[in-house]
Amino acid sequence: MSNKTDKRTISKKNSDKTQLLNKIDEEINREKNLDFRLLIVVYLSIIVGLLVILPKIYIKNEIYYTSREMSKISSQYSILKEENRFLKQKVEYIKFKNQVLDTVF
Repeated sequence: MSNKTDKRTISKKNSDKTQLLNKIDEEINREKNLDFRLLIVVYLSIIVGLLVILPKIYIKNEIYYTSREMSKISSQYSILKEENRFLKQKVEYIKFKNQVLDTVF
């Protein structure tokens, strides 16, 4: 009798194991489809993210190029200022030279 009960217990354990394995296989092989609502939520979040990020990138680029242009203009201004100072000195020298030459003749 003990032998029969052991076989039944082993048989029951095996059937429980196979059932458990079958359920696991079903869960693993089950297709997971996305519903339409989730797809819309994902697309909307991507669009909102782009709407937030793209203007920021545009503004940063505009600031960068504007500052580059300002730097270029500033350096040109410094160069022109220095050239103006040099030309004023030349004009003063020429005026002085003319005054001296006028007094000599």
